[in-house]
Amino acid sequence: MAQATVSETIFFLDRASRIGLQAQIRETVVSAVLSGRLQPGAQLPSTRKLAEYLNISRITVTLAYQELASQGYVETASRSSYRVAGNPPTTVLEAAVSGVGADEIDWSMKLRSSFIVAKQMRKPLDWRRYPYPFLYGQMDPSLFDLGAWRDCARRALAREDFELMAGDFAAADDVQLVNYICSRTLPSRGIRATPDEILVTVGAQNALWIVTQLLLRQGAHAVCENPCHPDMSASLKLSGADVTAIDVDKEGLPPEVLPAKVDAVFVTPSHHSPTGATMPVERRAALLAAAASRDFIIVEDDYEFEMSFLAPPSPALKSFDRSGRVFYIGSFSKSLFPGLRLGYLVAPAPVIREARALRALMLRHPPGHLQRTAAYFLALGHHDAVLHRMRGEYHKRHIVMAEALKREGFTIAGSSAFGGTSFWVEGPDGLDADLLMNELKQDGVLIESGSPFFPDADGPCRFFRMGYSSIPRDNIAEGVVRVRARMNRLLAQA
Repeated sequence: MAQATVSETIFFLDRASRIGLQAQIRETVVSAVLSGRLQPGAQLPSTRKLAEYLNISRITVTLAYQELASQGYVETASRSSYRVAGNPPTTVLEAAVSGVGADEIDWSMKLRSSFIVAKQMRKPLDWRRYPYPFLYGQMDPSLFDLGAWRDCARRALAREDFELMAGDFAAADDVQLVNYICSRTLPSRGIRATPDEILVTVGAQNALWIVTQLLLRQGAHAVCENPCHPDMSASLKLSGADVTAIDVDKEGLPPEVLPAKVDAVFVTPSHHSPTGATMPVERRAALLAAAASRDFIIVEDDYEFEMSFLAPPSPALKSFDRSGRVFYIGSFSKSLFPGLRLGYLVAPAPVIREARALRALMLRHPPGHLQRTAAYFLALGHHDAVLHRMRGEYHKRHIVMAEALKREGFTIAGSSAFGGTSFWVEGPDGLDADLLMNELKQDGVLIESGSPFFPDADGPCRFFRMGYSSIPRDNIAEGVVRVRARMNRLLAQA
């Protein structure tokens, strides 16, 4: 029986895609084989015919077919002819029988808990197409050494490293990464710790979630800052604890107004989120003294301390801790790139043992290859070089943006003593920052409304955040002008 011949019309090349032409050809065949659209023995277009149809080099098609053959998806029929392999590496399952539709189930009765308790900070995935992206937490890829990262990723794939990371770490972490955190990262913040006092996490948020689960329960009493990062406030609410949000001032959280009952205080003392305020040494000492006398724990989120270009960053609160009452959370996501999602928790060894057991129930450990790649990137000096480059450029952007905001009459509600990557802006009475954020998209401008940082506030929020880590320096001034113009129009309409 003659075998079916596959038409070349199933192939399509997106020449604007970052995916190579060979890879696109392979993806087309693999997808069709895995879905069952191409049956074993089906004859593929010849290399010459497909090359002519796609208007590409014949060698490109040949190399794609050869790679598919080495993977077992196709096999050679003649010198330039290929067909789908008789036994390709796939298992085709029978189509599932249609059943009750999801819309016929009352999920509010099935799901025992809801985790949607905070207003989300939504950032457009296509933010790079906006000419004026004042988004906090995004990176400028031109400042990152991608070549060095690739080299470190290749090093992590060397046989010895691969054999180690390909195994199951169980609940352990990459030894090299932990040793680097102990010997280089923490000492720069004035902190001394041993490996058994460190847990690697999937970003700072993962560390925060673990801590809240360990420290808080129904009826416990927690304190956070107001305004507060929405992820932190949401984690505290979901713990079941009674949460008190204390208003910050230009020096951060004031310890003298702590409530009578408190089990844990969650703070960002070196660089308050989102205002950027820095807690002075006197307040830190007072907070530590209160923790000792009233027997509560302090959880310190020490984000973005690396972006210090105005002055050296103040030592971490943890560096003043002599009793182990401060749990320290750090992250590489801000200093490398946000998609990295690598952070760490520093706490007494008995706490870390419990935290490691809890993490193991969720994800066992962060990906081994990612940990080892980051370890090489840090150990070989690339991290420090990237930070040096970032600090220099962000300092220039900070100056340009501060001048632009002043020129347009904006009120900077918070400011960092040592640097950072954003400004916390206070709009006039009557401003709705959510509406401003949405309307500015028409002008090619992206900002962040401050409303998610005030989860318990009623009415519109007049605060908003403008970051400068992802916007080109030459676009800052015009972007600020557009924000002012759109704000004026909204206020006039109101």
